[in-house]
Amino acid sequence: MSTSILPTINSPADVKAVPERDLPLLAQEIRDELVRVLSEENPNSVGGHLGPNLGVVELTLALHRVFSTPKDKFVFDVSHQGYVHKILTGRRDRFHTIRQYGGLNGFLLRSESEHDCYGAGHAGTALSAALGMAVGRDRKGTDENVVCVAGDAAFTCGVSYEALNNVAEQTKRFIVVLNDNEWSIAKNVGAIATYFNKIATHPTYAHLHEKAAQFVEMIGGKHAKDLAHRIEAGVKHLILPSVIFEELGLRYYGPIDGHDIPLLIRTFEFLKTQNEPVLLHILTQKGKGYDPALKQPDKFHGLGRFEPKTGRTSSSATPTYSELLGKTLARFAESNNKLCAITGAMPTGTGLVHFAEAHPDKYYDVGIAEEHAALFAAGLATQGFKPFLAIYSTFMQRAYDMIVHDIALQGLNVALCMDRGGLSGDDGPTHHGLFDIGYLRPVPGLVHMQPKDEEEFVDMLWTMANYNQGPIAIRYPRGIGTGAKPKEQPRILEIGKAEVVKHGTRVAILGLGGMCQMAEEAARQLEAQGISTAVINPRWIKPLDTGTLEFFARSAEVVCTIEDHVLPNGFGCSVIEHLNDVGIRTPVVRIGWPDQFIEHGSVDVLRKKHGLTAEAAVEKILAAVKPATDSKPKSAA
Repeated sequence: MSTSILPTINSPADVKAVPERDLPLLAQEIRDELVRVLSEENPNSVGGHLGPNLGVVELTLALHRVFSTPKDKFVFDVSHQGYVHKILTGRRDRFHTIRQYGGLNGFLLRSESEHDCYGAGHAGTALSAALGMAVGRDRKGTDENVVCVAGDAAFTCGVSYEALNNVAEQTKRFIVVLNDNEWSIAKNVGAIATYFNKIATHPTYAHLHEKAAQFVEMIGGKHAKDLAHRIEAGVKHLILPSVIFEELGLRYYGPIDGHDIPLLIRTFEFLKTQNEPVLLHILTQKGKGYDPALKQPDKFHGLGRFEPKTGRTSSSATPTYSELLGKTLARFAESNNKLCAITGAMPTGTGLVHFAEAHPDKYYDVGIAEEHAALFAAGLATQGFKPFLAIYSTFMQRAYDMIVHDIALQGLNVALCMDRGGLSGDDGPTHHGLFDIGYLRPVPGLVHMQPKDEEEFVDMLWTMANYNQGPIAIRYPRGIGTGAKPKEQPRILEIGKAEVVKHGTRVAILGLGGMCQMAEEAARQLEAQGISTAVINPRWIKPLDTGTLEFFARSAEVVCTIEDHVLPNGFGCSVIEHLNDVGIRTPVVRIGWPDQFIEHGSVDVLRKKHGLTAEAAVEKILAAVKPATDSKPKSAA
């Protein structure tokens, strides 16, 4: 029996020490480790990005074989495909903790390792950041290599082209690896995906690059290199009118097999000697080496715990908010030909896959291009359509200018559906949706709401579908709610009218959205101590139900707000501002996330740590409640 190699890998130097003939064996051991750690074989597993990492094993090995981090810089776009990099850079013994509270983050973090030169969690950032590093290197006069690894999906982001437009003018030494697996999270869409496919599959071009690969392995003299470049450029222009990367000043190489380790190593050894910006186009398989991931690349892009042999995951009978969105909008669209749905490469994550199946002619996936998605929705709205734009709260940040300048300023009827509004748990700070109340609250004319449960969620979607006075937004959490079953016929809610869940006199708790349950639990604890407590489900972040707020604030000793959002500029701030404006001095206790980036971990653990619990709310309320006094009136003298 051969000795396992992976246990000996504790640093990039160890990768360099492995005989090249044994690297394919190491690649397989890494794949086995990825499946083991992310599956039910690891009792503490919370899942993770399996498919993308299975696809970059050979690439990551080759990079660490040829280059030397932390001196050389690897900038991974999104960085969800950085698990293999973590294993090879001294974190193998902690890899079993990935995405768990106190364990390794699911993305790259500068604070986690010196080998992580740049942290990321959103697509399209790598080229600009890596170019900045290369220019910084040039200005300092140092000689490190900068390698940007970007998937083909990153090239559906406009910012990637903004970077490419500047590369040739800014630096002479820059390596871009285009990892082409035809997928982002879902199947890639649009002209760019078609373009890459045309390059990769053209038989003449494929033959040319088989020869080019042989040349790279041989690394002939200068004359041979120049001749190859001239032949290559000539053939490319015969086949395609323009290879976009060469027109932008990057020497294009490829496509080559991204799972051929010797070829990758020879190619990188050649590319690091080039004194011009280069782009290497590699072809990989998302999920390579694991059949369930190959059969369902979208599911295995990122998932929870799974059964390792079959890839099966446990499913809840209760639909998630995302699933409910897609199915509900599909039902609404049956009788509303103006309703359409848009997403940015997230049909499964947002639940719009259900809408797409029912109404393919009313569904639009624009790729990872949130700014374009918002402008596209604005254009549709000018033509009398009602677009529902479903994007994670953390990604909607990218479209903020379009929301303000194009949608709200023009009063267009666009519905913004912000999935993962609130803590996103295991994904960490790049994915927590903790800022959308703050960034949408100042936008004039925009209506914003959050449901307490699934029934109210459907009512709000129906309200949005029938609202024609400008932009309207809804935020809702990841996963399932209380399990409240929506009615067959939803109702239109009165804009700006809260729901009084429970009356009380001494304390008034406003629990926004899913935090209404926490408000009710806090009220039960206060009532057990003889403190009469009202519970209000605000429903509306904007406009605020000022009438209900003032009614309870005038009679209560303390008002408490609970929100799944950062406290600065959050819902509680709007309550304080209004009470101050109307001269009501009732103390306001705010429960929410502190003014910091919240780490990754389970929602329950993080809420307890940061004081988002009923017990924490009760403690703060009791500190603000007036001491009990003898309530009997004194007799007159």
